[in-house]
Parts: sequence; structure tokens; C-alpha cells
Amino acid sequence: MRSLSVKWIGQLLRGVVIGAANIIPGVSGGTMMVSMGIYDTLINSITNLFHDFRRSVRTLLPYALGMVLGILALASLLTWCFQAAPLPTATAFIGLILGGLSPIFRKIEKKHMNTLAIVLLIAFFALIVVMAFINPTQTDGRVPATLAEAPVLLLMGMIASATMLVPGVSGSMVLMLLGYYRPVLASVNDFQAGLLGGNLPLALTQLMILIPFGIGVLLGIYFVAKLISFLLRRWPTHTYCAVLGLVVASPIAVLLRTDMGGVTVITILVSIVTFAAGFGLSAWLSAKGEGEAAPTAPQAQNQG
Repeated sequence: MRSLSVKWIGQLLRGVVIGAANIIPGVSGGTMMVSMGIYDTLINSITNLFHDFRRSVRTLLPYALGMVLGILALASLLTWCFQAAPLPTATAFIGLILGGLSPIFRKIEKKHMNTLAIVLLIAFFALIVVMAFINPTQTDGRVPATLAEAPVLLLMGMIASATMLVPGVSGSMVLMLLGYYRPVLASVNDFQAGLLGGNLPLALTQLMILIPFGIGVLLGIYFVAKLISFLLRRWPTHTYCAVLGLVVASPIAVLLRTDMGGVTVITILVSIVTFAAGFGLSAWLSAKGEGEAAPTAPQAQNQG
């Protein structure tokens, strides 16, 4: 029983890390999943949700709760951290990314490495670096809680969650490019303020915005997970080479979007410490995560 509760807490903590990553533009929740060794577990649990409902829900529940906690509890804190100490905060996430690279290398079978696999690695690496140079749309306005806006919010949720599952691609950055990042984040903060402050009309109004967005997120996660699961079954080595390109490029993308103004020797020393902390945490979570079995692990059927 004790080992079960410790495992559950570990899964919850990983969910918090993924949730925190998803709300920071330029940081990928999918990358965090890969770095912590739980990418296959989550993808297969999602795709087997209706085939093996109870087991899939039991696997996904702690991660989902952790993600919600990470988003709700850390949204304001992480925003403040990136404003007050951008480089040390960025290096903490880079440490989290790089600390879990070993599981990806172990999943790439050398005997199936070929020119196409190398081209995919380089192409997806370049894709993330190019995306990092795109200036996001800055929209500070709020989303109206109307029926006319609901289909748009549904679509935005699907797009954000679809990109969230792809390692190296930041769902929040895509939302920012589409002009919906700050409005949705404002709705999350207003919902919390209304709920905690006893302002139920405000909280209910924000729910009218967050519910269609949340439904879109769930739909996007399910259908994209199906696609990724198919790719992992059909071409595992090629898929993981593409994933490796996405993940390795992520630290570059994070640094390119980090404010480097006012960097001092102290800042650099603190950044080294936060990098080491992130790296160590990710390596530990990755080692723990690799031992967790998904409902149905993908099997290599064809490497092309």
C-alpha cells in the first residue's frame, strides 16, 4: 500500500511538471512527458481509453490531476518567475528537458537507423528552431462568454492540445500565435479569483469560456494520441528520431525566447544551480517513469 501511494505521488508530481510546462510559451508539455519516460504510457492510455476504460483511467488520473494542479497553482507563480528571473527559470526547464534524454536514445534501434531517420531528426530539429523566431500575436483582450464564441474556443482547445502532445511544440505558444493565449489565461485567473473570492457570477461566466475550450482540449488529445500511437507502432525508430529532433531543439527555442537583459555573474551561477536541479529531477522522474507500464505498449511492426 505504501509503495502504491509513493508511486501515485510520483505520478502526480510528473503531472504538475507537465501542467506547468504547458502554460509557459516556448516550453513543451510533450517534451516533459518524453523526458520523464512516460510518453508511451500516456499515449497508449489515452488511445485505449474506450478499449480498457478502467485501467486507462487509473493510469491517467494522477497525471491529469497533477496537470490541473500545476496549471491552477503555478500559472501566476511561473509568470512572475519568468519576469523576475527569466534566465534561471529558463535553465530550470532546460535541465528538465535534457535530464530525460536517455529513454529516447534507448528506444531508437540502431539497426533501423537509415537516411530517412536522420533526415527526420534534422528536419524536426530545424522546425522548432524556425518556430522560435516567429513573433507571437499579442492579444490582451478578453474572450466574450457567448454562444458564438464557443465553436472558436472548441477549435482553439483542439489545436492547443494537439500541439501539446507533440514533443518540442509548445501548445501555449501556438495559442499565442493565434491570439488566444492571454485571453484564456486571463479566464483561468478570473475563474480562480471568482471561486476563491466568493464571486460566483464571475466564476460561472468564466466557465462558459473554459468549458468549450476544455472539451476541445480533450478531443484534440484523444485524436492526436491515436495518430501518434499509430506512428509508434508502424515506424517506432523513425518516429523517435523525429521526437529526438524536437526535444533536442527545445532548449534552443526556450533560450531564444528568454530575456537576457541584465545577466550578471550571480545570475549565471544561479542558472547553473537551477539547471542542475531541473536535470536531476527529470533524470529521477525519468528513471521512475520508465518502470510504469501502459495498458498496451506499442509494438514495432514495420520500420519501412
